[in-house]
Amino acid sequence: MTTTDLAADQAAITGIPQRLVAAWAAHDAAAFARLFTTDGTMILPGVYCKGTEAIRAHMENSFARELKGTRVTGQPVDLRIDGALAVLVTQGGVLASGETEPAPERAIRATWVAVKTGGEWLLAAYQNSPRDVPAPA
Repeated sequence: MTTTDLAADQAAITGIPQRLVAAWAAHDAAAFARLFTTDGTMILPGVYCKGTEAIRAHMENSFARELKGTRVTGQPVDLRIDGALAVLVTQGGVLASGETEPAPERAIRATWVAVKTGGEWLLAAYQNSPRDVPAPA
């Protein structure tokens, strides 16, 4: 892999969260689901979806209900690429109306597993967890 290829792959992979942010801002569940491979998985606290149709349906329902009027943010923390497989770790969260930073209860860290298929980087798996869990008392 040349330096140019590596730079292009890095840009494409770190562009996936940016595309997700745009799909979320538009509350476009179909665009959100298109970021995944056809058999991709999405794991959120209390949620497991497999396949683009299940992901699209979940996000459509969520955008109409508990995520209505929200936005999302995320910044890359770590990126590793090995051939046609990449692991990206981000930090961010869900933004309620008027927020510029997620409230602690909506702050997350996420793992994005991307695969290069047909020349395009897509998500094979996405999982997020609360960013900060209070220490036991």
